Amino acid sequence: MPSIKSLILQGEGVTLDFKKTITNTGKIAKSLVAFANNKGGKLLIGVADDGTIKGVKSEEEEKYMILTAAHQFCKPAIEPNFEEIYVDDKLVLVANIPESDTKPHYALDDDKKWWAYIRIDDKSVLASKIIVDVLKNDHKDSGVLISYSDNEKKLLEFLSDNDKITLKEYSKLLRCSYRKAQKIIVNLILANVIKSNTTEKEEFFTAV
Repeated sequence: MPSIKSLILQGEGVTLDFKKTITNTGKIAKSLVAFANNKGGKLLIGVADDGTIKGVKSEEEEKYMILTAAHQFCKPAIEPNFEEIYVDDKLVLVANIPESDTKPHYALDDDKKWWAYIRIDDKSVLASKIIVDVLKNDHKDSGVLISYSDNEKKLLEFLSDNDKITLKEYSKLLRCSYRKAQKIIVNLILANVIKSNTTEKEEFFTAV
């Protein structure tokens, strides 16, 4: 594993999140869920957003907050493991969140609703219905059998002429319901034929 200092220099990203201190269990649950639904990740407590090492005052208190978030605000519960590392005489608490094999995980929000999140760059982003479906099916080892009907062909032909397509565009192309278009897209993502891309504005799909 690279040293904590070199991790901090990389800055926040898909598998790395900095927290100066933990003040809100609900917010931290979002990060835990996003990591577990993705490829796993590390939460560095005692590090400011800009990478300045502040250190933690009480690692027991921070651990308690993280475990409360992981067990009570995440569904299914998440089991982080901890490392305590001194950097320049300051204590940094590292919470390791492994990639989950019971995806999707959901985090509880202030309105007592459960939402799934995924990690996009350095942000924990609300997972779309399509992504939730992919997460639900991703660990089934059945191996997706793709039957290339006209619907799939239309999508792939569209993507060979265009960079990307949205769910709305695809359902328009097929003249079918969002639900049907969504199902085809999920299968093609699982078969690794197309991939989902999410920005803060929209979700779109591109050829792999």
